[in-house]
Amino acid sequence: MDEPIIELSDIKKSFGPVSVLKGVSLKAYPGKITALVGDNGAGKSTLIKGLAGVQPYDSGVVNFNGTPVHLTNPREASALGIEVVYQDLALCDNLDIVQNMFLGREETSFGTFDEGEMERQASETLQSLSVRTVKSVRQRVSSLSGGQRQTVAIARSVLKSAKVVILDEPTAALGVAQTEQVLNLVKRLADQGVAVIMISHNLVDVFQVADYISVLYLGQMVAEIQTKDTTSDDVVGYITGSKTYTGVSA
Repeated sequence: MDEPIIELSDIKKSFGPVSVLKGVSLKAYPGKITALVGDNGAGKSTLIKGLAGVQPYDSGVVNFNGTPVHLTNPREASALGIEVVYQDLALCDNLDIVQNMFLGREETSFGTFDEGEMERQASETLQSLSVRTVKSVRQRVSSLSGGQRQTVAIARSVLKSAKVVILDEPTAALGVAQTEQVLNLVKRLADQGVAVIMISHNLVDVFQVADYISVLYLGQMVAEIQTKDTTSDDVVGYITGSKTYTGVSA
């Protein structure tokens, strides 16, 4: 087994008297998809926000490529190659695809935006992910479907050579065809060597694409298992607390 690019150990986070993460561990591997599942309030968002540098952990160890790092803000996470696609996508409807992909990190030449270079990089990024559903990179985001919007958000995350991409409910509110489109994109992302962490409540999606499943229950990681070694019923049991992971293949 390859070494993990991300390894969290004994991560703790509290908000006042409420302990949200209680010594959590998590691994993510290059070229693999790790699904992070758990009921509402399990601590998934808090765990991911800490990894993104948005809400630094109170304690614990974060190893990136085997080296301990301290993620105190999003710029530090981004500099390592950690990108997050949040559920709301954070896209601007009044801007086109190129402008959204480079928002806040525009290419410049002689003090002005280099539109040609940005358009070239946006096109190459979409092509590298085999995206064929977008007619033009100059389409306004307001004209795109839900699946196309998710595609743009994912492409934006890998534009600057991301090494870890975290996806927060990437198929939420999508139809069947659009869900299939996005899941195929997620698999292509992993095929390029990116470590993907996918938060999802949809176990059908999880079992379709994930290599590993990590289950959070009330702020504790109660199971980390290869997808091929478990079943949907077992994972539901871990999520609800009705079943205990023993480390034995299902």
